[in-house]
Amino acid sequence: MSYSASLEFLYGLQKHGIRLGLDTIEALLDRLGRPQDRYRALHIGGTNGKGSTAAMAAAVVQAAGFRVGLYTSPHLVDFHERIRVNGVPISEESVAELTERVRRAMGLALAPTFFEATTAMALQYFADAGVEVAVVEVGMGGRLDATNVLAPLVSAITNVTLDHQEYLGSTVEAIAYEKAGIIKPGVPVVAGRLKPEAAAVIRWIAAERGAPLYHLGRDFTTAVESLAGFQYDGLQASYAGLSCPLPGAHQLDNAACALAMLELAAARGLRVSEGSVRAGLRAVCWEGRLEVVERSPTLLLDGAHNLAAADAVASYLAEYRRDRPGARVVLVWGMMRDKDRDGFVRAVLPLADEVVVTQAAIPRAASVQELCAALGERAGAAHVAPVAADALARARWLATPDDLICVTGSLMLVGEVKALLRGCGLSPIRG
Repeated sequence: MSYSASLEFLYGLQKHGIRLGLDTIEALLDRLGRPQDRYRALHIGGTNGKGSTAAMAAAVVQAAGFRVGLYTSPHLVDFHERIRVNGVPISEESVAELTERVRRAMGLALAPTFFEATTAMALQYFADAGVEVAVVEVGMGGRLDATNVLAPLVSAITNVTLDHQEYLGSTVEAIAYEKAGIIKPGVPVVAGRLKPEAAAVIRWIAAERGAPLYHLGRDFTTAVESLAGFQYDGLQASYAGLSCPLPGAHQLDNAACALAMLELAAARGLRVSEGSVRAGLRAVCWEGRLEVVERSPTLLLDGAHNLAAADAVASYLAEYRRDRPGARVVLVWGMMRDKDRDGFVRAVLPLADEVVVTQAAIPRAASVQELCAALGERAGAAHVAPVAADALARARWLATPDDLICVTGSLMLVGEVKALLRGCGLSPIRG
C-alpha cells in the first residue's frame, strides 16, 4: 500500500463519523498484540493546552535520554505530524505499512473510525520503534476516547471549558465528567487551572478511584521572574530561570502541568534531571499556537477555536498592542460551523484594526456569510475572501511592515495557511 493509498483508506474511515467508545479500539489492539503494554505512558487530556503540555513533557523526557513517542491530533498540514518518535514524524513508508497491518487486523468484523485506526497505528508504531515512553494526547473528551486504553504512569487534565458539546455534554460539569474518565485507579493525576464546578467533579472521581490528585495553584505553581524566564515551584522540586520559546502567558500553566507530571512520574521510575528539564523546555516546538512564521509584517498563526483559547489570543494581542503602540492588528478569521462565533468575536474583535473573513476548505467550515453575521456593526468594514490564499494576500496588502497579521479561529485554517507558506498541498485527512 502506498502512502497516498493509505491516506485514501484512512480518509474513507471517516464515513463512520465520530463514535465514542472503547470496544472497537480494544479489539483492534488485541488483534495487534496489545502494543500499548510495551512501554510506559503519560496521558494528557483537557479542553485546551493538552497538546502544548504533551509537547513539553515529551521534549523534557527526550532531553533526559529516553526514546519518546508523541501522539497528538489534529495535524496541521500532513498526517505524519500526528505520530513522532524523538521529534521525528513517522515516515510515509511506515504509515503505509501500518495502515496495511491495521486493515488486516480489522478483518470483516471491525469497523473502526478514523481516529481509532490512527490511534492503533500510533501505539503500534511506538512499540515497533522501541520507545521507552509514549506521551499521548487525548483526542476528544477522555472517558470514551480511543486513547483511554492506556495504563499511564500519570494522567493530566489541563483545563475544562465548553467545547464539543454535541458529544461531551452541554455543561462544564458534564464535560468534566468525560475528561475525568482518563483517571485510573491509583494513578496520580495532575489538574490544571479549573473552574470550581469542573474541579468538584474531578475531585470526586479521583477520590472514588483512589487516584492522588494535584492541583495547579495549590500543589504546584509557576511565576514570571522576567520577560526571559519563569519559576516553577512543584511538589518537591523548584526551578528558577526556566525558559520556553512558546509564547503566551497561558503556556506557564501548561509548563507547570508538564513538570508536575514528570515529578510524579519520577516517583514511579521515570526520572529526569534538572538539566533535562531546562534543556527540554528550551527546545520545545509546537506549531500553530501563537506561532510567529514571518516578520515585517509579523505573521502569527493560532488555531484557537473556543472561548478559552480566544481569551489566550486576546491576551497576547493586547500585550502586543501595549508594547507597540504604533502597530495595527489585521485579523484573518475563519471558524468551524459548530463553534461559538459570537463569543470568539467578543473576545478578539476589539483588538483588531482590520478584519479579513475567510473559511477553511472543508464542509464543516462556517461560510463567510455566517461569519460576517457575527461581526455585527463591523461587518460592513470587513474584507471578505472565501479562499485562504486570497485572505492572506489581502491581509498582507492591508498591513505595513510594523503591523501584526493574526490568522486564527481554526486549526484547519492555520493548516491551510501553513501549507501555502510551505508551497505544498494538504493531507486530505484533517479531523
